[in-house]
Amino acid sequence: MDERLTRAYAYCDAVTRRYSRSFTFSSAFLPPDKRRAARALYAFCRFSDNIVDEGTADTPAMLERLETWREAMRRPADEQEHPVLLAWADTRERYNIPLRYSEELLDGMRMDLERTRYQTFEELWHYCYLAASTVGINSMYIIGFEDRPETFQRAEELGVALQMTNILRDVGEDWRRGRVYLPQEDLARFGYTEDDLAQGIVDDRWRALMAFEIERTQALYEQALPGLALLSREGQFAIAASAEVYRGILDKIVQNGYDNFRRRAALSTWDKLIRLPRLWQAHRRRKPAIPPEGPAKHEAGFESSCSAADHEARHAYDF
Repeated sequence: MDERLTRAYAYCDAVTRRYSRSFTFSSAFLPPDKRRAARALYAFCRFSDNIVDEGTADTPAMLERLETWREAMRRPADEQEHPVLLAWADTRERYNIPLRYSEELLDGMRMDLERTRYQTFEELWHYCYLAASTVGINSMYIIGFEDRPETFQRAEELGVALQMTNILRDVGEDWRRGRVYLPQEDLARFGYTEDDLAQGIVDDRWRALMAFEIERTQALYEQALPGLALLSREGQFAIAASAEVYRGILDKIVQNGYDNFRRRAALSTWDKLIRLPRLWQAHRRRKPAIPPEGPAKHEAGFESSCSAADHEARHAYDF
């Protein structure tokens, strides 16, 4: 690896350590080469997301910046100038990752600039797929996986669960940025209004709404996690650790009395560590689905459809 590429990966590692203790923690369980690639993916996601989160006051300018970033992202590694795009392009080439998943991830960023409300859970599912499931599928190529339709389906479900956890944790922060991700149909079901949201009212209506969303999200984790056995064994523990940390955020919301306006649900390093022994025992009992090196090349055998009708058919209750 040449010096310029080495510096690009080091930069992505620094970005990951600065912005996400959880991802730094979980990716540490990967072998060094895959850890480096995973952190290049994280840095790409973070820089893309920053374009959206830092510029909602000037949407046209942010859309233009996002499309400029997208055009640059499409170039091969030997034509890249930005360290994050260089490392991510190199990762895509090394692990044969289809460009479509990077494109879809950026589609999710664009949706954040163009849309601030979701009427139904099916509509929100599509956003969650773009924003998070695409990250999981990109990660699968780095880790190695068994090429089966259910591998992609489980990855999609896990991504939705992770994004829903973000949404429930950050509901107050998102409101201050003008966004309401909670489906309007769910707010109406529990008689909770956006005026209540603006005031951060935590009452029986809010607690019932949060309990409903948390139960639905926990069910998605249960549905998705058997898919870990379809990943390369050396990557299973890292993904399990990430999911377990995020599930712990849901537990913290409950412990905080569902007050996710004034108390941020976060796990300390100790909270994370005490969850590891149970995860490790489960990991050791899990039979490997494929050899650790994973497939050398892969063309997705299952094209994930994100239409509302398709998800309604595939998920009985849903994310």
